Amino acid sequence: MTSGVVGNPRDRSSAAPLLLRGVSKRFGSTTAVAELDLQVERAEVFALLGPNGAGKTTTVEMCEGFIKPDAGRIEILGLDPIADNTAMRSRIGVMLQGGGAYPAARAGEMLNLVASYAADPIDPKWLLDTLGLTEAAGTTYRRLSGGQQQRLSLACAVVGRPELVFLDEPTAGMDAHARIVVWELIDALRRDGVTVVLTTHQLTEAEELADRILIIDRGTAVATGTPAELTRNGAENQLRFRAPAMLDLALLTSALPESYRVQETSPGEYLVEGDIDPRVLATVTAWCARLDVLATHMRVEQRSLEDVFLELTGRELRS
Repeated sequence: MTSGVVGNPRDRSSAAPLLLRGVSKRFGSTTAVAELDLQVERAEVFALLGPNGAGKTTTVEMCEGFIKPDAGRIEILGLDPIADNTAMRSRIGVMLQGGGAYPAARAGEMLNLVASYAADPIDPKWLLDTLGLTEAAGTTYRRLSGGQQQRLSLACAVVGRPELVFLDEPTAGMDAHARIVVWELIDALRRDGVTVVLTTHQLTEAEELADRILIIDRGTAVATGTPAELTRNGAENQLRFRAPAMLDLALLTSALPESYRVQETSPGEYLVEGDIDPRVLATVTAWCARLDVLATHMRVEQRSLEDVFLELTGRELRS
C-alpha cells in the first residue's frame, strides 16, 4: 500500500483537525463528559480509550456533529460541527460501528454510492481490492460477515479522501490477516497527512497504531501521552529473577545507582526496579557470582498499556 493513494491532494487546513476546550455533556442527572480538553494534530493517529460508559461515544458524536455539547467549544478543521455541519461533512470520514449501510445494498453498490458524493474519490475498485472485498462486491450487506461489514464501513469512511476520519472499533470481528490489512491502511492514511481518531477496545491495537492516547473515565480525562510515555510514567522497568532466599542485598544495592530499588518480593524472588540496561544485568550477575549463587528465570518487564489502564480506571476496557 503506497503513500499518496489514500490522502487528499488538496491543500490542508492550517487549523488543528480537532480541538475541544471545556466540553461537557449531561443526560439528565448523568454527566457523560466533564470539561474535556484535547487537541489532535494533523497526520496523527489519536486513540480514545475508556471503559464502557466512560464518555468515548458521546465525545466522538459531539465531534461528528450528531450531539450538541452543553458547554465548551469544539472545532473540527476550524469549523463548528453543528453550525458548519454541511461544510464539515465534506471534509471528514466517519466509520460507524453499526456499519451505516443499507441492508439490501450490495457491497460494491454501497461503496460506489458513497464515492459518488465526493469531489475526488478514491477508486472504489482499488479500495475493495485493498480491503479484500472484491469477491464480496456483489453480496448484500446483510449477508456479509461481521469482519466484511467492518471493512466495507471503513472503505465508505475513507473513499472521499477525508482530511480527518473517525474510526469506531475498526477491526472488530476481523481475523488476524484482515486486521493487519486495516492497520496498513490506517498507516497509509497517516503517511498521506490524514488525521485519524480511533476508538478501540483492543489495547494492543491502540499501542501499535496510535501516536498519542487519551484515557477517559466517567467523562473525565485521566491520562494522555504516547504509548511509551503512558507505560513508562510511574513505573520504571523491572528486572525479576530467582535465586536462593534471604541473600544479602546490601552489596547489590550499593553497586547500583541511588535511584534503583532492590527487594526480595517473596522467598527466592528478587526484583530490581530502574532503567534496565546491559550494565545493570552485568551488575546483578556479578553480585550473584560474588555470592556464589546462580540467578535463574531472569526477565525484564515493563508495564503494559493494560496495566496502566487498570491502574487509572480500576476497570477492564470492557466492563
